[in-house]
Amino acid sequence: MTSTAQTTHTAATRPLELGAAAVVVFLCLCWGFNQVAVKLALPDIPPFTQAWIRSAGAALIIWVYARSRGISLDLRGETLKAGLLVGFLFGWEFIFIYRSLLYTTASRATLFIYVAPFVVVLGAHFLVPNDRFRWSQWAGLLMSFAGLLLAFGLPTPSANSNQLFGDLLALGGGITWGLTTLVVKSSSLAYVAPEKTLQYQLVISVPMLALCALLFGEAITQVPGSVALTSLAYQTIWVVSLTFLVWFTMVSRYSASRLSSFTFLTPLFGVFAGYLVLDDPITPAFAGAVALVIGGLILVNRPK
Repeated sequence: MTSTAQTTHTAATRPLELGAAAVVVFLCLCWGFNQVAVKLALPDIPPFTQAWIRSAGAALIIWVYARSRGISLDLRGETLKAGLLVGFLFGWEFIFIYRSLLYTTASRATLFIYVAPFVVVLGAHFLVPNDRFRWSQWAGLLMSFAGLLLAFGLPTPSANSNQLFGDLLALGGGITWGLTTLVVKSSSLAYVAPEKTLQYQLVISVPMLALCALLFGEAITQVPGSVALTSLAYQTIWVVSLTFLVWFTMVSRYSASRLSSFTFLTPLFGVFAGYLVLDDPITPAFAGAVALVIGGLILVNRPK
């Protein structure tokens, strides 16, 4: 490896400075409110239908943006295999997550989905040089996860086969989410425009999610109201087109392990968004959960 390549690779696994950390926290805030947006649209637009429409709409937005900036979105070439893989993982992530909620509770699903940071940290140890956690950072990761346990409760062993199936689907969603980040970080996709990385995922996920909507008999039975359309627009334009693009830009520049640890904030922001928008209750333990997550993030991102 040349010195230039070494410098580039080191830069791509560097810790987050304060500004970058603030950006990631803002992304998690947006994703937390996305959970509420999905719920608000559900009475008029079923879940898989929402998912394929937002992927299709975001793919069009990314195509227009890339074309206006002169960014190539040619999906062939040396990135094709990695691009196909992240596209399938991206599609399966949402298939697993949406179906899991039919069989298990949202709180149980949240805890199983957020195995994703552990998948990233463990995988990066073997696949991404210079992105390996110290014991203190593993302790911080566990502390943040303990914050989610405090917020959502420890999942007890399920005697209900349907709930167990839902738990496994949610776990599959978390694993595929983590694997998507790892593939992007450790493959040729780490060196291409993030617009191209995101476009692979959007283009491939559209037929997967549309097929699921068809297979599970989803249908829009009435003209969606303004709340549903606004919620879908938020998901499509802001979350998928913009925040996902920023996320994959940061994955290419910073430590994937440290970035992934910040996603523990997303479900807490989701709880807060539910409180603000849907009048969902917040338990007294929520403040303790936030403190644990933040304390864990400090340990993960503390300089050597």
